[in-house]
Amino acid sequence: MTSPSRQELAAFLRSRRRQVDPDTAGLPGSGARRTPGLRREEVALLSGVSHTWYTWLEQGRDIHPSRQVVDALARTLRLSAAEHEYVLRLAGHGAPAPSAGPDRLPAHLQRLLDALGPSPAYAITASWAIVGWNDAYARFYPGVATAGPADRNLLWLVFTDPAVRALLGDWEADSRRFLTQFRAEAGNRLGDPELVALVARLEAASEHFRTGWASRDVDRFSSAERRFEHPGVGTLLLEHHQLTPADAPGVQLVVYTAAPGSETEQRLHRLAG
Repeated sequence: MTSPSRQELAAFLRSRRRQVDPDTAGLPGSGARRTPGLRREEVALLSGVSHTWYTWLEQGRDIHPSRQVVDALARTLRLSAAEHEYVLRLAGHGAPAPSAGPDRLPAHLQRLLDALGPSPAYAITASWAIVGWNDAYARFYPGVATAGPADRNLLWLVFTDPAVRALLGDWEADSRRFLTQFRAEAGNRLGDPELVALVARLEAASEHFRTGWASRDVDRFSSAERRFEHPGVGTLLLEHHQLTPADAPGVQLVVYTAAPGSETEQRLHRLAG
């Protein structure tokens, strides 16, 4: 039986192939086409592999492309750095998938979150279940404490909780960013029952998620300033950080910090008070 990673690799390559302009790929004069993008035989030719072998790869067969072949496909398909990393992991050349993570946050990591004072912070597992947070985050987003255990998942809350939708500065763009980062992290674990169930629930609950998931877009996390609209203290401009503890690789710590002396810093202190 074909593994979920092979199925995802096949579907992802098909989706990217259809997005490449033949002229840009070095195939001028290709004329009108019934379907957009490159043909399979063109991808094979440009990547230096046989048409039959590439067809098998897009069919999800149990074949094992080398790192050099994956790199060649990435160049042909004009993959971004995040997409290239995604394909490498699906093909078995990236870091192994992280463990699912603990059901409860280790005590020393909870103490670390608590030590961050007015900076909102929380911890998620590889499946984005929220397993810990500090008081500042509970004031920033009170719903984290009242959500049921099955719903206390960052992706679920982003797409289904109206309070999170109102809190995010640009929900359309922010929710899409969360989705593409989640897929990039979870791609080689998509066969895990927990993830299968989460995706099915979200597809049933949110058309926006369903459309974004079908696109197979992926992206890297990057620290950046994010805008939030808090109902109690107004606009907050917070720098978004993500950290993985060396002794708990199945957990990520997410921390929001304000620039020293900024209006946002003052508003976080008011929120804490």
